[in-house]
Amino acid sequence: MSRIGKHPVTIPAGVDVKVNGQIVTTKGKLGELTMTVFEGVNATLENSQVVVKPANDTISARRMWATTRTLISNMVKGVSEGFQVNLDITGVGYRAAVQGRDLVLQLGYSHEIRHVPVAGITISAPTQTRIEIKGADRQIVGETAAKIRSYRPPEPYKGKGIRYEGEVILRKEGKKK
Repeated sequence: MSRIGKHPVTIPAGVDVKVNGQIVTTKGKLGELTMTVFEGVNATLENSQVVVKPANDTISARRMWATTRTLISNMVKGVSEGFQVNLDITGVGYRAAVQGRDLVLQLGYSHEIRHVPVAGITISAPTQTRIEIKGADRQIVGETAAKIRSYRPPEPYKGKGIRYEGEVILRKEGKKK
C-alpha cells in the first residue's frame, strides 16, 4: 500500500478544486491549473479534500497512485502559495538583469543571452548575481531554472557559473608542476 497515496490532499481556503471524471482543475489567487489523472487511478472530492485511489490492483495503477496524489498536491500548493527557485551567479563580469519580461545574462560569452520566460513565470533579478524564478506550476518553474542554469553551468575548477541556491560544487585541484 502506498504511504503517500493514502493521505488525502487538503484544500486550503481560497482554492477551488473541481474533479470532472479524469480531469482535475484547481483555481486560486495565482492562477488556474489543470491535469488529466492517469488511467487506473481515480480522484474524488470529499469534504474539502481530494482523495486519490487506484481503480484496480494492477502494478501500473499502484505505481501512479502516489504520483497522482503528489501532482494534485503540487497543483493546490501552486495556485495558493506558488513555487520559487533561486539561482546564484558566480564569476567576474557575470551578471543578470531584467528588461521588460526578458532576462538578459552576460556570462563571459561574446554576446549577451536573452531568455524569454513562458507564460505564468515571473523572473526577477534583485541583484546582479541573483535570479528569482516564481510561478504556480512547479514543473515549469523547475524547467525554466534548469534552462537558465544550462547557459553556463558551474565548472569545478574555479566554481564560476550559474548554480542553484545552496548547491554545493565539488571543486577539483588544478594542474601541478
